[in-house]
Amino acid sequence: MTAMTRTDHASFWDRAARKYAKSKIGDVPAYETTMARTRVHLRATDRVLEMGCGTASTALLLAPDVAHITASDISGEMIAIGKEKVWDDGITNVTPVHGVIGDPGLDGPYDAILAFNLLHLMPEAERAIAQAFAQLPSGGHFISKTPCMAGKRWFLGPLVGAMRMVGKAPDVRFFRVAELEQIITETGFEIVETGDYPNKMPSHFIVARKP
Repeated sequence: MTAMTRTDHASFWDRAARKYAKSKIGDVPAYETTMARTRVHLRATDRVLEMGCGTASTALLLAPDVAHITASDISGEMIAIGKEKVWDDGITNVTPVHGVIGDPGLDGPYDAILAFNLLHLMPEAERAIAQAFAQLPSGGHFISKTPCMAGKRWFLGPLVGAMRMVGKAPDVRFFRVAELEQIITETGFEIVETGDYPNKMPSHFIVARKP
């Protein structure tokens, strides 16, 4: 089965955007822990890029902790909803942008780059991580959380494949924790913190620092 193109990905998430915006967080304690651990590595002066921001809910939550967040997503519909939220909340330091890292207008500079529940949905995750490394200064942080499903639920691969064939699922990459950490360190990052929030599957949190 061929990988989805960028246009395919954008179209899938455009269709899902309104339903996604109404969905609730599946595991609130795990999400809150993720946010708390993320804040530890952010400073009030930081300029932040969030990759795959969806409807910008996380960006809005972290906005009081940083100077500015550029909230980016491949889906124009997701970004449209994000802009509505920013306007409704009167937030002035979050800018939703339609695009992906490496696009013109998303070239920083940034002090931290975030990727929550995203890397397993990116066929070229290695490239995105490398671009994050290139755009960060020495001491900058790449903070991610990624479901690592390889070997955990054997039936998910065929199920996702079948759903993809009828347009009901995106590409999904089945990472192992060790594989994901190796990709990040081979890019040049130093991993300074990890955790699993929640530990089922697991959903692996990584804070990586550019030397």
